[in-house]
Amino acid sequence: MLEVLNLGNNKMNDPFPFWLESLTELQILILRANGFYGPIWDPCINFSFFKLHVIDLSHNNFFGKLPSGYFQNWSAILDKNSSQSGYMGDDSNYYKDSMSLVNKGVELKFEKILTIFTAIDLSNNRFCGEIPDSVGNLKALIVLNLSSNNFMSHIPSSLGNLVALESLDLSQNSLFGEIPQELTSLTFLEYLNLSQNQLSGPIPQGRQFLTFSSSSFEGNFGLCGFQLSKKCGNNEIPNSEMRHESSLGEGFCWEVVVIGYACGLVFGLVTEHIVTLRRIDWLVRNFGVNIRR
Repeated sequence: MLEVLNLGNNKMNDPFPFWLESLTELQILILRANGFYGPIWDPCINFSFFKLHVIDLSHNNFFGKLPSGYFQNWSAILDKNSSQSGYMGDDSNYYKDSMSLVNKGVELKFEKILTIFTAIDLSNNRFCGEIPDSVGNLKALIVLNLSSNNFMSHIPSSLGNLVALESLDLSQNSLFGEIPQELTSLTFLEYLNLSQNQLSGPIPQGRQFLTFSSSSFEGNFGLCGFQLSKKCGNNEIPNSEMRHESSLGEGFCWEVVVIGYACGLVFGLVTEHIVTLRRIDWLVRNFGVNIRR
C-alpha cells in the first residue's frame, strides 16, 4: 500500500530497483542525488507505473536509451482526469506528504503534494539517444526536466501535445535541428530552457514564445530570432499577410493623427471666437466700453 517513497540525497550505489513495480499504489518516487547507475529499462521486464505521477531520478549515474514505449503504461500521467484534486497523505489529515523538486528552474519545497501534480525529472544523468515520441502522450504532465544528459536527436514535435505542461527543460544536451512550431501551442508553459544544445533555424514566434528571454535559447549558435537579437532574414516576418496588416496599421495610425490634428484646430478656433465674443459683451455690459468690431 506504499504511496510515497523518498530516498533522495543519500549515498545509495545500486542499479535501478525494478522490483518497485510491485508497489501497485506507488505515486511518488524520489531517488535523486544518489549513486544509482545503469539503465532504467529492461526488455525482459514489463515495467509499469500505473499510479505514479511524480518521479525524480536526477543527479545519479543512470545511462542508456529510453525506448519509444517506455511511458505507455503510466496511466496517471497519460490522462488529465485520472485523479481527483486533493493532497497526498492520511485521509484523516493527521499528516500530509511533502517533497522537494526542481520546478521552473528553481528547487521548491512542496509542503503538501497535490494529487493532480505531475512531474518527470531525469536530469543530470547520462541518458542518450532520442527523446521518445511517447513522451507526448503524457497529457497530464506539468513538469518535464531532461536537462544535462546526452540526448542526441530532434526535439519531438509530439511535445506539442503536452497541453498541461508548465515547465520544460531540455538544456545541456546534444539536440539538433529546428525548434518544433508545435511548442507554441503549449499555452500554460511558463518556463522554457533549450540552452546549450545544437539547435538551428528560426525561433518559433507567437503565444508563449513571446515571453521567453534570450537565456532560454543561448548556446545554440545556429538559432536566430528577436530573442537573440540575431536576424533570420525573411523568417522574422512570418508571411506577407502580416506585412500587409502591418502596413495597413501604420497607414491607419497616420490617418488618425491627421484627423485628430484637424479636429483639434477647428475646435480651438471656434472656442477662441466664442470666448472673444463673450468677453466683449461683458466689457460693454459692465463698463460701457464700446469696442469696434
